[in-house]
Amino acid sequence: MTDIIAALNMLEKEKNISKELMIDSIEKAIVSACERDFGKDAVNVHMDPETGDITVTAPKQVVDEINDPNTDILIEDAKHIDPDCEINDFVECEIKTLDFGRIAAQKARGIILQNIKENERKAVYDYFKDKEKTIITGIVQRNVGYNLSINLDNKTDTILSSREMIPGERFRPGDRIKLYIVGVKESEKGGFRIITSRTHPEFVKKLFEREVTEIADGTVEIMSISREAGSRSKLAVWSNDPDVDAVGACVGLNSVRINNVVDDLGGEKIDVIEWDEDPAVFIENALRPSPVVSVEVDEEERIARVVVPDEKLSLAIGKEGQNARLAARLTDYKIDIKSESQAEEEEEYYEEDYEEYEEVEEEDGTVTDEEVSAAIEELESEETEEVTEESEGEESEAEESADDTEEE
Repeated sequence: MTDIIAALNMLEKEKNISKELMIDSIEKAIVSACERDFGKDAVNVHMDPETGDITVTAPKQVVDEINDPNTDILIEDAKHIDPDCEINDFVECEIKTLDFGRIAAQKARGIILQNIKENERKAVYDYFKDKEKTIITGIVQRNVGYNLSINLDNKTDTILSSREMIPGERFRPGDRIKLYIVGVKESEKGGFRIITSRTHPEFVKKLFEREVTEIADGTVEIMSISREAGSRSKLAVWSNDPDVDAVGACVGLNSVRINNVVDDLGGEKIDVIEWDEDPAVFIENALRPSPVVSVEVDEEERIARVVVPDEKLSLAIGKEGQNARLAARLTDYKIDIKSESQAEEEEEYYEEDYEEYEEVEEEDGTVTDEEVSAAIEELESEETEEVTEESEGEESEAEESADDTEEE
C-alpha cells in the first residue's frame, strides 16, 4: 500500500471522509491540472484504490508529422498502441505524471487540499444534520458575552444563545451540558451553523425518551407538551398498552425517572398528566393538582368553562395564571375558570333575566305580532307625549320671559 492510500485511510477513519470520495476528488484535480496543456476534460484519470497507482491517458490524433506533441502522435508510435490504427484516427496514450510540470503539480496539490477541507466540512455537516431534533452533550468552553461557546465533538463548536438558556442557569468552563439541536443551517459562505436550545419544549420530550424505556419503545406516547422554561412544564402522556400506566412509567419507582429529568432541567417542576380523547376529561386532568367540579366544552369554538371549588380557585389558576396558561396550551383550548360561588352568581343572574323575558311571552313560549305592534305603538305614544310636554314647557318659559320684559 502506498503512502497516499495510507493517508486516505487515515482521513476516512479520523475525519469521517469517504475514501471513494477523496479518490474521485484526486482524479478530478489531476484532470483540472492538465487543462492548460491538453484542454478542458481532455484527459482521463484513474486511481487504483488498493495500490494508489494513477493512470492518466489522453486521446491523440494519428499523424505523419507532429504539430502539437500534446495532441498528436506519429503513426509509427501509434502502431505500438493500436496496430490497426490509420492516419487521423485517435488512440489513447498514457501520460506520465512527471510530465505535468511544476505548475500543474502545484495546482493539483491545491485542488486536492481544498477538496479535503470541503469533504471534511461536509462530513461534519452531515453528521450533525443527522442529529437534528435530538439531544447532544457538549463541554462549555467560555462565555461570549451573555452566550456560551460549547464544544460538541472536539472539532466543532456552537454558540448557545442566552435566549435559549434556562433562566437562572450558570455554567463554568469545563462543565458538561446537554443541548437540543433545533436545526443545522448552511451559510452562504459555505459553512454551517448548529442551532441549539435548552428552553425548547422538545428538549423535555427527548429527555423523557432517554429516561423512560416505555417511551423509547413506543408503548407510551407523549401527546403534547407545554412549557415555561425554568419554572414549570406539563406533559400529557398516553399508553398503547392497557397494562401499562403511562403516568407511572414516566414518574418511575420512587420518582427516580422524573427526578433525573428534573435534575437535567435545573430543578424545573414537571406535571405528568394522562391524555384523554374526551376534551372535558383531558382539560380536567390538565388543571391538576387542582380538583375540578365540572367542565363544559365548546369543541367548535375551542372554549372550555371550568368550575372549581371556591378554596381551590387560586390553585387552579396558579401563580400569575401559570397553571391555567399551561393547561390551555397543553389542551389547545381557551379555558375560563370560575369558582362555585362565581358560577352560582352567574346562574342566578341569568335566571332573573330569563324570568323577566318569560313575562312577555305567551304560554306557548312565543311573542305574537299583535303584542309587538302594541308595544311599538305604546313606545311611540310615550315619545310623542314627552316631546309635547317639552314643547309646552318651552312655550311657557318664553311667555314668562316676555311678561318680565314688558314689566321692565
